[in-house]
Amino acid sequence: MKQTPPGLLASVTDLHEMELARAGGADIVDLKQPSFGALGAWSTDSLTAAVMLWTSWGEQLGEQGRPALSATIGDQPMVPALVRAAAERVARTGVPLVKIGLSASQHTNECIEALAPLASRTRLIGVLFADEAPDFGILAALGRAGFAGVMIDTADKKAGSLTAHLDPLTLGQFVAEARRHGLITGLAGSLRLEDIPLLVGVGADYLGFRGALCEGGRTGTLDPLRLGQVHARLREPSDH
Repeated sequence: MKQTPPGLLASVTDLHEMELARAGGADIVDLKQPSFGALGAWSTDSLTAAVMLWTSWGEQLGEQGRPALSATIGDQPMVPALVRAAAERVARTGVPLVKIGLSASQHTNECIEALAPLASRTRLIGVLFADEAPDFGILAALGRAGFAGVMIDTADKKAGSLTAHLDPLTLGQFVAEARRHGLITGLAGSLRLEDIPLLVGVGADYLGFRGALCEGGRTGTLDPLRLGQVHARLREPSDH
């Protein structure tokens, strides 16, 4: 049976890369600063400028013609008040999808509960980390709190890609369990061009990329040619 290919999430570091990602066919343009960590955040002023640019795309292309926009809140300790404040900061700029790293901690569930009021008015995406033995049991808590989606990424970019930590069967279980709780799904974590055929079969809604799109790795600059190669590979026919 032919399977709908996953969407392309492209992480970008500035407004110029935003434009390149849009032109290259990204389905989600993700605002992130890799030099500041796995989920390094943009400044408030930069986020505001990005939202203005994204809004202008809607005026030019229509709501359906522009990619979605997401942004990370930065690498935060699992302290409910700190996580909520960081998420509120990003949400106040008007970014429609706010990505929140949920590290393995005895306080993770408290952080999720603290975000429930924000989740009622902003689409929140929880991010679990494949290299921290993620507990898929918290997917139910994300659903109850009103989160819109969940992704798996890697925290330590020197410790290998997503597929070095979790096999396709486990990732498929993650996707199925997340969907059971009404969550959209994404996979990321130092993904390479050659990972795409394997991960397409997992059935996630999105695959996220940074390093594979760049000249010089994840802290380098986005390369339209590499972006085009990833976009084309995602769109190749696949039977699963």
